[in-house]
Amino acid sequence: MERVDDTGFGGIRVIQTRGLGYGVDAVLLAAFAAGETGAKGLQKNAAKQLRIADLGTGSGVIAFIIHHKLGGARLTGYDISPAAVERAQRACEMNGLTDDIDFICCDINDIDAAAEFDAVLTNPPYFRRTPDEPGAADPDERYIARHETTADITDFARVSAAMLKEGGSLYMVHRPDRLADIISEMRAAGIEPKEMQPVVPHAGKAANMVLIHGIKGASPELRMLPEIAVHTADGGYTAEILRYYGREA
Repeated sequence: MERVDDTGFGGIRVIQTRGLGYGVDAVLLAAFAAGETGAKGLQKNAAKQLRIADLGTGSGVIAFIIHHKLGGARLTGYDISPAAVERAQRACEMNGLTDDIDFICCDINDIDAAAEFDAVLTNPPYFRRTPDEPGAADPDERYIARHETTADITDFARVSAAMLKEGGSLYMVHRPDRLADIISEMRAAGIEPKEMQPVVPHAGKAANMVLIHGIKGASPELRMLPEIAVHTADGGYTAEILRYYGREA
């Protein structure tokens, strides 16, 4: 069953289904790419409209939030799920953003974009596909959103590099247990990891997410940013997370 949710970002709404709602990782990725967490983020450019791709766009929420934060960038969201893309397109129309945002249904391996984007953002599937795992034989939309069914970290790095202009940025949110693969594949694709920021569920806990910024063709030098704590001791969001959501603590 579908529902329409207000994101809180300038009245932007998204269309979601049960079990496929966006989470804090999407909001963190948008804040990270916009420079709000301390990373070298994308900047509004009065001289030209930024071109940004969102790989694995799902509901389109990251594209919508980044458009709001950057004030009119030109975005294209890609997703393999026809149902997700159809919902994102309807939400785009509902939000009056069809002049600046479009969505394409395809496997990322079929994208033909010759170095035309200033930035690529991605919140890719976190988990490897295990053939004997429940749901793997006949994957539904939720399984595909969470597992590497047709594309893995290697593919996301390679395709991002092909899409980016020289000096363009890749912003990714993923899991720390995949970090060795992520860094290795980014470098192999010609994207140098430049900034990394751990995300912890509570202060003092081990990171369960990581934000990574890489630049195509850059020289080696990785900067570690201060960790972000998602929850307070009583289980609510920290003031920092509320700020990224555009709310006051």
